[in-house]
Amino acid sequence: MSDNEHSTVHNRTKSRNMRKKQANILVVDDQEEILFSVKMILKKQFENIFTTNNPKKILSILSESPIDVVLLDMNYRIGFEDGREGIHWLKEIKLLSPQTIVILMTGFGKIETAVEGIKIGAFDYVLKPWNNEKLLSTIDNAVNESRKKSKKTIAITEEKKYFVGTSQKIKQAYSIAEKVAKTSANVLILGENGTGKFVFAEYIHQQSDRKDKPFVHVDLGSLSDTLFESELFGYAKGAFTDAKIDTAGRFESASEGTIFLDEIGNIPLHLQAKLLHVLQTKTVTRLGESKPRPLNVRVITATNSDIKEEVKHKNFREDLLYRINTMEIQLPSLRERKDDIVPMSHFILEQIGQKYSHNELRFENNVSEYLERYPWRGNIREMENKIERAVILSENNSISVNDLDLLNFEDFQTNDENPLSEMEKNAIEKSLFKNEGNISKTAEELGLSRASLYRRIEKYGLKNPE
Repeated sequence: MSDNEHSTVHNRTKSRNMRKKQANILVVDDQEEILFSVKMILKKQFENIFTTNNPKKILSILSESPIDVVLLDMNYRIGFEDGREGIHWLKEIKLLSPQTIVILMTGFGKIETAVEGIKIGAFDYVLKPWNNEKLLSTIDNAVNESRKKSKKTIAITEEKKYFVGTSQKIKQAYSIAEKVAKTSANVLILGENGTGKFVFAEYIHQQSDRKDKPFVHVDLGSLSDTLFESELFGYAKGAFTDAKIDTAGRFESASEGTIFLDEIGNIPLHLQAKLLHVLQTKTVTRLGESKPRPLNVRVITATNSDIKEEVKHKNFREDLLYRINTMEIQLPSLRERKDDIVPMSHFILEQIGQKYSHNELRFENNVSEYLERYPWRGNIREMENKIERAVILSENNSISVNDLDLLNFEDFQTNDENPLSEMEKNAIEKSLFKNEGNISKTAEELGLSRASLYRRIEKYGLKNPE
């Protein structure tokens, strides 16, 4: 072999060794600097790193994205350093997604609690401050374990099925989706939490000419200001302290495919201009670079907020709204498609049964009436979570009302005379009274920002008992 040939082989081997391992890793910690630091370390070796500073978002992330490994901090509240929160969320993760590998992380050396976590299903633990090499090694072992588990799972090779239903609103939405999918038009999907915006965006991608190219999902609600630009636009080597290599952002990763920007209504005003520039110019400039890179990517966005109301109150740029909603599609809530509830539940049960190789599962005869009466405030996502929990906990092939936890709720009726705005007003009024007028507690309970809550109090002319 000549020197040149030897050099070529060496370079190819080096390139292969430097190639990132395909894995979806979620890091959960209440400190933004920790999230940033861990993300920078892991991105050197692994492909997709998700982060959140709010453990309450873990379950929604798991339900929307296949996560291989979760690196889970054990403490989230000041003054509570016993690691019990970590144990709680470990149990929730193992219940919802048994195949996901969990590594516990604590800064207080509570090894006995971490050992307890391992006994109930955690893969390993790391102590803060961590050794970078040790952290990478532990994550790598966890990814390998995740792959072993995946191989044992029965692969579903058939094309993904989508449940449409019979309601006029959802049939109209899918009809529009099929038409717009053949174009390059930007799409804005509107709908309450859990109405299936992610699945709908994926459906548009699958119906398009880009279906064989990447579909990249970005939860903008989980991105901090510090991570926004580096995550979306990428960065050059040396752009900041931990930027050891040139790294493409999510826009570049979606090249020739589709990028789905979820919860776009959560972007702060000062960052909206940066996103608008990318969409207008169809170029992206990495942090630390000056030369823009051309983009060929389909953009789909989604929000559960009243985006036009946000524009009216100057919380969202009007020009950005015009850029993202070339085609606007509204997804109905389950309350608006009651005839679909029972057939959808059977569809979901079949899908989850396949996932866990448990294909003989059936609902008991009286389940249907309870499914129809249940309010489904969390819509399809809530239904999926309840059915999946029931499947995991089932001891036979029959799933009951109790298994689905459909009995403990305040029954209410919805009809044409009781519109959603009236329901929202009543919910806010009730929550304000319950929390003795405390705006912060009420906003948290309702899943709103303080500003959004104040706007709704003013909108409905409510008196704050505070």
